[in-house]
Amino acid sequence: MYRLLYPLRTYLIVSGRIGEEVNVMTADWLTIVSANPFLIATAIAPTRYTYKLIKKYGEFVVSVPSVNMLRDVWIAGSEHGPGKLSRTEFKFTRARKVSTPIIENALANLECRVVGEHVYGDHVLFIGEVLATHYRESAFKDNEPVLEAGFLAHIAWNKFTTFQGVFYPPEK
Repeated sequence: MYRLLYPLRTYLIVSGRIGEEVNVMTADWLTIVSANPFLIATAIAPTRYTYKLIKKYGEFVVSVPSVNMLRDVWIAGSEHGPGKLSRTEFKFTRARKVSTPIIENALANLECRVVGEHVYGDHVLFIGEVLATHYRESAFKDNEPVLEAGFLAHIAWNKFTTFQGVFYPPEK
């Protein structure tokens, strides 16, 4: 049962092109694969519209939402197809290295080019090389996330939480 691994950080996967076809999908299944080069992986079911757009364009953007975006995160994760975006407050803007837009009102955006993919069970694992990043300086200080920025974690189907407090390991 994969839910034993929850809570997981919540992200938004942006795919497509402004003015043509854009989609945003909420995703928890994302991980770092390599620091140098900076590679990340996300698992997406082939039945998803996001899968179709990533296959078509060979790129995607990972956006880091805040708790202030929870309504939009919920819409992007519980509804399908591009029509759902008309009911969100996502502010799209051009990226620097890819043609997929970034979400301007997110805490951070990572522009990715697909460098690998493999089918595992009912999902495809896309490996993306991070070509450029954008972030809100108030959400990241000294190369660390500022928890008060409201980073989201998914607990269960319709439950989210933010991170509270910092804990340090006990001294030996």
